[in-house]
Amino acid sequence: MKELSASAQAVRASTTIAIDSLYKKMKAEGYDVIGFGAGEPDFNTPDHIKEAGINAIRSNQTRYTPAAGTERLRAAVCKRLEQDCGLFYEPSQIVAASGAKHNVFAALMALLNPGDEVILPAPYWVSYYEMIRMAGGVPVVVNAPEAEEFKLSPAAMEAAVTSKTKAIILNNPSNPTGMLYDRAALTAIGEICLKHDLYVIADEIYYSLIYDGNSFVSFPSLSPELKEHTILINGVSKTYAMTGWRVGYAAANPRIARVMANYLSHSTSAPSTISQAAAAAALEGPQDSIEEMRRQFEARRDYMMERISKIRGVSCIKPQGAFYAMMNIEPLLGRVISGTLMEDADSFASAFLEKGLVAVVPCTGFGAPHHIRWSYATSMENIKEGMDRLERFLLG
Repeated sequence: MKELSASAQAVRASTTIAIDSLYKKMKAEGYDVIGFGAGEPDFNTPDHIKEAGINAIRSNQTRYTPAAGTERLRAAVCKRLEQDCGLFYEPSQIVAASGAKHNVFAALMALLNPGDEVILPAPYWVSYYEMIRMAGGVPVVVNAPEAEEFKLSPAAMEAAVTSKTKAIILNNPSNPTGMLYDRAALTAIGEICLKHDLYVIADEIYYSLIYDGNSFVSFPSLSPELKEHTILINGVSKTYAMTGWRVGYAAANPRIARVMANYLSHSTSAPSTISQAAAAAALEGPQDSIEEMRRQFEARRDYMMERISKIRGVSCIKPQGAFYAMMNIEPLLGRVISGTLMEDADSFASAFLEKGLVAVVPCTGFGAPHHIRWSYATSMENIKEGMDRLERFLLG
């Protein structure tokens, strides 16, 4: 048989797959395992949104829509971005896709020529790196160390820019760190982008989950010039507990939006018509469920941070958004714990699952090999038990 695509074979599987596969296998076999890897709210989609999807089926909204999404959905996105972020877009500037991840990929395909470089602050969401490569680009990883709260410094960004740099991916609030950039930090990054004529893929999918009274600042709201350079990525998955509905959206200048829509028209076309109707209802309807979910996440975060702070050998910066916490395990490396030599985050996560019956995400594939990602998108009961098991595991 002839060889498969070289570029397709170069795409690496997610580093979290091995842990997730073992977790699911153990759970199926009856082991009392607890999972902290979920990148999705553990709440149900609000009833009025579910009803909108059901009504779409009953009213025969089951046919193709424009590749960029229905007019109703795109208008609802414009209204929500205006109300929440002070941003003004026309429906023609909105592109709906099958999740925010799909929008990121479409944005990269619209921007990149072979060999173009994309600045990627680390720690980063694992899929960004591979999507840049899949689009023919070159990921330029720039470390945003824990000592600087996992935030990209202007000096580090400036040093990474070359004649081939085309764009930067900025995830705010961040997965996996939960860190939040304030206006001053975003402005400094924006000045570098304008200086070097860089595009910005601003992934703001967690924008509604902000804690401690902090305010969210949307990157394209900083100035009209930056808005022209920005592809804003968002969606309904995290804000409305709609991960399985698969609807994300992008907002960009008309030229970029048109190219992205053309790309989607020849690949996947629009998301499910039923999901689009539900997403429009989510954006148009009552927003009170968001605050209730946000408060519960904040309470869970506070408890997790309190427990981790009291456990010897690990530490964690308090996240300001999203629902992830990055636990530093560097003091444990080189030690034998529960019969396993701790070499990196992968060995820790494997041993913790097999011996401690807890599944966490090793951040080796996120550009942070000395850290473990916990998700607090799970019940307080699970979090308490997970912390108890962590204490017992480290004593083993």
